[in-house]
Amino acid sequence: QRKDFLHKLSRRIVDENQVIVVETLKSKDMMQNHKLAKSIGDVSWYEFVRQLEYKSNFYGRTLIKADPWYASTQICSTCGVKGEKKAMDVREWTCACGVHHDRDINASINLLMLAN
Repeated sequence: QRKDFLHKLSRRIVDENQVIVVETLKSKDMMQNHKLAKSIGDVSWYEFVRQLEYKSNFYGRTLIKADPWYASTQICSTCGVKGEKKAMDVREWTCACGVHHDRDINASINLLMLAN
């Protein structure tokens, strides 16, 4: 069921987009956290990215893998200033320029800018 879901989702993403940007997560390191290990293992991130990669190549799409050290959640997507490292429980923050950010939306905007 999981592989079928991953195939369908990766195909839909490749069909609907010319450029795809993904974070290069260190799932091996993340698996060390016993509270997260089962959830991380269940999502099959490596397999999902692998499928995106070969389908992107086959259908002529561009797949960009962001560097694992790219601070997508710490850089203000408005002014570009890199703030301090934030704990995982910090879901919202305000930049020195005054813009209030949702952590995930800000990261996705920063990753999107890698495609340009």
